[in-house]
Amino acid sequence: MSQSTFIDYYELLQISPHAEVETIHRVFRMLAARYHPDNPQSGDPERFMLLNEAYGVLTDPQKRADYDILYHARRLEPLSVFNLREFALGIDGESNRRMGVLCLLYSRRRSNPESSGMSVLEFENLMSLPREHLTFTLWYLREKGLIRQAEGSDLVITAEGVDWVEQHLPRNKVLYHLLKAAESGKAHSAMPEDSASGSEADSREGDQPS
Repeated sequence: MSQSTFIDYYELLQISPHAEVETIHRVFRMLAARYHPDNPQSGDPERFMLLNEAYGVLTDPQKRADYDILYHARRLEPLSVFNLREFALGIDGESNRRMGVLCLLYSRRRSNPESSGMSVLEFENLMSLPREHLTFTLWYLREKGLIRQAEGSDLVITAEGVDWVEQHLPRNKVLYHLLKAAESGKAHSAMPEDSASGSEADSREGDQPS
């Protein structure tokens, strides 16, 4: 698997990168039954194919070891969505940067509840922003109670933060595509087609945490 075609199998299965094989078996069986093409209610052939691909890799010790090398390297790369103009520095991009932080923590909490925190360095890497440009963003979210400091220096999303994301995310087209892509393990390549034509105003309207 090359970096350009990388799929986050852990995110796809919604399991921790430290999950044991028994957990992978159990989760896969449940998801495979849900997305099997023969399931008239929730069948999804593409998702089913990806689940089988993930299962084959993560249950094979050597394949998983090779995959984990790519997985950990990939987590240090910036997410392409944060290079869009909606996240430009200054007041215009501030509300989207706040939403971006919350979405990253939301996704981390769902996929890896045992280790749901993120460091400022991780935000720097994923969002392509120096910490000096994130200071105001993180301060505001802490003051609002949407994120909090966990053990050590990591930040985690609060229940209030989860509620805020789920309430406001559908209005933010750019980040909605980011989280939907994360569900299928394609977050690094998420790039909404309409992001360059009018979505900036849509994403700002009503999306300021208050």
